[in-house]
Amino acid sequence: MNSFRADLHVHTVLSPCGDLEMSPAVIVETAARRGIDILGITDHNSTKHGPLVSKLAQKKGIFVLCGAEVTTREEAHCLAFFENFEKLASFQQYLDRYLPDIKNDPKYFGYQVVLDEEEMIVEEEERLLISGLDQTLDQIEDEVHRLGGLFIPAHIDRPKYSLTSQLGFVPPGIKADALEISRFTTAEKIAEQFPWIASYTFIRSSDAHHPDAIGSGITIFEMERRSFDEIRKALHRTDNRSTRIEKH
Repeated sequence: MNSFRADLHVHTVLSPCGDLEMSPAVIVETAARRGIDILGITDHNSTKHGPLVSKLAQKKGIFVLCGAEVTTREEAHCLAFFENFEKLASFQQYLDRYLPDIKNDPKYFGYQVVLDEEEMIVEEEERLLISGLDQTLDQIEDEVHRLGGLFIPAHIDRPKYSLTSQLGFVPPGIKADALEISRFTTAEKIAEQFPWIASYTFIRSSDAHHPDAIGSGITIFEMERRSFDEIRKALHRTDNRSTRIEKH
């Protein structure tokens, strides 16, 4: 097996809270300098920068998981990743269907722009992307898995926008491919609080909104090669694939 360093929670300038420096090109260059092998692009309720980041990352030998950080009706954040651009586009249609028609105020929330390869603005998203979808946690999980994707509740220990902050607990039997924790806890500590999640795979990511944060949370994937199927196997600990959280 081979070891790959992954940061699966990175925002671009498309996210209203993403720093204006977080262009696809800057993200890829920064990830390459920091030895990241697998990058997850997870803008709030949008998948639109994934394909460009993937194209740029190929030139640097970085594998990109394209997806989004989805806000549920309960206002819990969850990561969703998809195997190819066709399924990614299908999920974007789902996001567009259920994102509330609340207009963004750039002066208050920040700009939400899509860039091209030359870093020119080609689109500005007018609806506020950090709004909660008109879909529950279970409904979003169903749609992600219907499309063959990976569903990972984000930073489950955080005091805002997490399962524990919004629901008060991690639902027993949640159909998650893994659970993400922040740098403020460990898998052992969160499993002491919610013993029924001890059998899940835990990952840690940066949740980067500015370049300096990229790679500040890393999960090591032990697998043969970088592919969507291999990543799924590692998260499910099948065929001798596995993950572990990198220690600082």
